[in-house]
Amino acid sequence: MHNLKRIYDSVHGFIYFSPLEKELIDSYVFQRLHALHQLGVAYLVYPGATHTRFEHSIGVMHIATRIFDQILQNYEEPLDPSFRIYWRQIVRFAALCHDLGHLPFSHAAEKVLLGEAGHEKWTKLLITSSFLLPIWDQLQKQFPDNCVVDDIVKISLGEKKLNQILGEKEAVVFTPWERVLTQIITGDFFGADRIDYLLRDARSTGVSYGLFDYQQLIETLRVLPSPEGLEGELILGIEENGMASCEALLLSRHFMHRRVYQYPSVKAYSFHMTRFLQKLYKEHNLLSSLEKYLSYSDCEVLTELRKAFVTPSHIGHEDALSLLGREDRYLAIELSSEISRDEITRYKERFPAVFVEEKKEDTRISFPVIRRDEKIVDSSFYFSIEIPSFASTWMYISPKYQESVQELLEMYPLKKNYEDSACQK
Repeated sequence: MHNLKRIYDSVHGFIYFSPLEKELIDSYVFQRLHALHQLGVAYLVYPGATHTRFEHSIGVMHIATRIFDQILQNYEEPLDPSFRIYWRQIVRFAALCHDLGHLPFSHAAEKVLLGEAGHEKWTKLLITSSFLLPIWDQLQKQFPDNCVVDDIVKISLGEKKLNQILGEKEAVVFTPWERVLTQIITGDFFGADRIDYLLRDARSTGVSYGLFDYQQLIETLRVLPSPEGLEGELILGIEENGMASCEALLLSRHFMHRRVYQYPSVKAYSFHMTRFLQKLYKEHNLLSSLEKYLSYSDCEVLTELRKAFVTPSHIGHEDALSLLGREDRYLAIELSSEISRDEITRYKERFPAVFVEEKKEDTRISFPVIRRDEKIVDSSFYFSIEIPSFASTWMYISPKYQESVQELLEMYPLKKNYEDSACQK
């Protein structure tokens, strides 16, 4: 215990880590996360949203460890002690590494610059790069019978995303336990990544919707047979008395999206940052190598943004005015989910605008629940709330067309939250 290091976190209190984990945290690759805003440009709307990927990643390691310890404590089948020691360490390193490949300002320009592979492709490149090789060499000496780098990549990215990056010819098959362990970090409902960012984002923005009883949630997690009935398959599930915290998590996700992640003013600033980053990355060829990719963080982007602000001939001048000078900021308008292609065409005919289709999070989650009588049922049996998911289209339009939009509103419906975006300057 005396060899452990510790850091004080605003969400979880003291978080402990080993000397080798400290080497990763102190590395150039991980320290870059200090300069990546967790919520991108949301701090322009919520001034407290200045927290970073650095503190989030350490928080994910803390929660992932708690989940790992809890599910193994509740698991009734005997496990080799070496299993617990090795995979606990891999889960901790995977949690620390899961966000290494993020672009500046996090998700703002990820889709347009990185495509379907997303930041996970660059995360994999960084984990397997020479930057971190000395750390993995030390870990490999501790566990000579395992492939530590491959296992960290697997657990940090998950089976679906990893095989999307590798392609069919190089696709890998996860063992049942590897699928469970990656769910600890990347899981769509019980994942430590999601739990930490909801709690941290809520605390930093001052929006209380993201707070929920995650302590109860973790305490009631169990490793259960897969509901598909496949022999040997395992999945993260929950005890019956943990369902209230599951519903609270579901509502937290929903309201944080409405009030923070999908808030019109935040979407508008993200639109301008995305356009600026597109131009900047193309001009400097920043996706050509790992070294160039690492050379840019939010700090370098803000420096370029300030240059663009005072230089009318700069390719990003217009977006710099909107971001730093808050001039002529585009309106972000979420179109009604029922809107047709013909109606979108009518908008385009009236005035120039940028239309971006987005797929909403799937909130209809299914997982096994173990009852007090040991019978396993689907979570839908307990859920008393349902939040439907649907795709939406965002329209980004210059303020000079605001009057035209008002006229069009009388003919074709838009989302209610247009009122928020139209009135905020």
